[in-house]
Amino acid sequence: MGAVHTTGPVGQSLPHESALGHVTGRSAYVDDLPELQGTLHAALGLSPVAHGRLLGIDVAALKAQPGVVAVFTAEDIPGPNDCGPIVHDDPILAQGELRYLGQPVFAVVAQTRDAARRAAALAAKVIQHEPLPARFSLREAHASGEHVVPPMRLARSASGAGVASAMAQAPHRLSGQFSLGGQEQFYLEGQISYAAPQDDGGLKIWCSTQHPSEMQALVAHALAWPQHQVQVECRRMGGGFGGKESQSALFACVAGLAAARLRRPVKLRPDRDDDMLITGRRHGFEFDWAVGFDDAGRLLALDVTLLGHAGHSADLSPPVMTRALCHIDNAYWLPEVSLLGALPRTHTQSNTAFRGFGGPQGALITEVIIDHIARHLQIDPLAVRQANWYGQDGDGERNTTPYGQKVVDNVMPALAAELVEQARYTQRRADIATFNAHSPVLKKGLALTPVKFGISFNVNHFNQAGALVHVYTDGTVLVNHGGCEMGQGLHTKVAQVVAHELGLELTQVRITATDTSKVANTSATAASTGADLNGKAAQDAARKIRERLAALVATGWGCAAADIAFRQGQLHGPRGQSLSFKDAVGQAYLARVQLWADGFYATPGLHWDRQTLNGRPFYYFAYGAAVSEVLLDTLTGEWKLLRADLLHDVGQSLNPALDIGQIEGAFVQGMGWLTTEELVWHPQTGKLLTHAPSTYKIPTANDVPEALHTRLFANRNVEDTIHRSKAVGEPPLLLAFSVFLALRDAVAACGAPGCQPPLSAPATPEALLRAIHAVQA
Repeated sequence: MGAVHTTGPVGQSLPHESALGHVTGRSAYVDDLPELQGTLHAALGLSPVAHGRLLGIDVAALKAQPGVVAVFTAEDIPGPNDCGPIVHDDPILAQGELRYLGQPVFAVVAQTRDAARRAAALAAKVIQHEPLPARFSLREAHASGEHVVPPMRLARSASGAGVASAMAQAPHRLSGQFSLGGQEQFYLEGQISYAAPQDDGGLKIWCSTQHPSEMQALVAHALAWPQHQVQVECRRMGGGFGGKESQSALFACVAGLAAARLRRPVKLRPDRDDDMLITGRRHGFEFDWAVGFDDAGRLLALDVTLLGHAGHSADLSPPVMTRALCHIDNAYWLPEVSLLGALPRTHTQSNTAFRGFGGPQGALITEVIIDHIARHLQIDPLAVRQANWYGQDGDGERNTTPYGQKVVDNVMPALAAELVEQARYTQRRADIATFNAHSPVLKKGLALTPVKFGISFNVNHFNQAGALVHVYTDGTVLVNHGGCEMGQGLHTKVAQVVAHELGLELTQVRITATDTSKVANTSATAASTGADLNGKAAQDAARKIRERLAALVATGWGCAAADIAFRQGQLHGPRGQSLSFKDAVGQAYLARVQLWADGFYATPGLHWDRQTLNGRPFYYFAYGAAVSEVLLDTLTGEWKLLRADLLHDVGQSLNPALDIGQIEGAFVQGMGWLTTEELVWHPQTGKLLTHAPSTYKIPTANDVPEALHTRLFANRNVEDTIHRSKAVGEPPLLLAFSVFLALRDAVAACGAPGCQPPLSAPATPEALLRAIHAVQA
């Protein structure tokens, strides 16, 4: 267990603030809200082709369907027909061109959801189009020079000689290609927006989104309204994982358009199939790589081309690629490095944010390369990793990343050494070698992989947050902040921070729905910054109230305000005086002392040059490592994760129980991405074939190993984060690299020493069998 706080709610393993509501079914999500009188339902008509010229829509035929009230097309949008978060290349409804099979072309509004869906299902009959050639291959799109944004380059030469020279002089060289699939977010609660006109001419939207402020801005933009006329609220989401950061916009805009035009409440909730056909997901990548190294496996030169599957528009692909480039190093010193990141345009869904935001893709290729080096040299991959760790602060260039940021808190060597001992890595490596030597059909594999993950938004101005704290005369507290709760426990942590600051029990603090009318201009709840940013902002607000109360009481007690302590619901003076928090609040109210406060926080010390890809994009790094052991059936490609040992650095934990839950959930989700979750598009039509749980396999409870050992690494953040904690949302997903590389280890046991299994990801049974047959041949 990591370092925890000794007093107050912070650092305690307290339950999720909505836990009881979740297990009893009382927690209300958007679709659970009582429908307002006159509510109508919308459904989207989707493009039947991957690429075509849109010639027209038979609106009359749609309006003639039973229960249909209205039909909206791109021409009905008063403002710009665009919901692109960065590049303005993403139409709300198709206009002129059809870009992918499943693209929303029109919206039907009807008396019932069923009537709307039945009418929208006529899309193939009512959409008039001229087919155009479609492009699905990432490599072909790259070769054609068609990209959503210009390619990015990141290079660093510690010697000054350059990568080519270092590569030519390296004692050993390897090169290859690697294919890495994407991943569907598969949030339990699908996309949904419910818009209702207000009697003052405004519009209120209940939306399952990670970014209410962006939804507010985009809806106002589409309607050609001022932003203050649109209010967006989100009490909770049933999962987001990045899929509701930018891509909830289309649904909010359509619901908002329909409600504003019809002056009636409108709900838009696509079913799972349509959700998956419309929205994007984690970017799949193709890699071309070359590496030069010495006899110990030390990386002397690394050259990688990264092709990220952007889809038909830019969406968040540029910062996703930036983060991928900035995580190529993972936990390793790379003296000579040359990276090219390109985002080819294809006629598929526009891919978007997903837990890790490009970081896992960038870091994985280096782990695969290190595995290649170890097998070429026929030494333990762990020895290669240890030979390449970053240095400590003061080690000169050995602790500088390719993008110029110093690594000042490198705990990786100590963390990995602790895990090696706890997981009995050396003994198990020997035991597995013995097992494999005597087992012709079943093979075991073992791998230890590290994580170094940068925390902060790539875009500097997103690293800010606001909060409101209200104290009522009975001593209870209400908190509103800009972060969104999607099950991760953010509201619980923020409540703990406020309770801790005011010396109260957690039961005295309540968090309200995230609401653009309470805290304005908020950033997305993403990039693992939810608790870092909003916790600091809420602490700032609570501290202002505490200081006001302390100043008032200190006057009566004849002492300094700084001498008054807040703990266990009491104010304590230096000479044994005490006063309940409630009574202190009562005195403050009578004395006309302000009992509410706003708080603000901006992450300090960040700077980033988007042209040179150089600077300090991250406030700090989170670290971790995992050991995974697998058992592989070489006749069927089926496998089982026998044991996983996870050791992760969350700094000084705000809530160890929540953090462990996030670590284990991220590990399993990452394992699904790399092993079972295969996305398949029809090679001729471009239709996503894996668009439902019947065809897309996410992990279940049966995939969790019986032996799952999760521990928090004892550490304290070197930076002044909220109570010296560290972010936990995204970094642990990279722990699942150990599962993929353990499977590669098991496949290698089927071939001659030094063989290189051509295993792509996801490592499905079919992919594993292909790799097994390759090394056997």
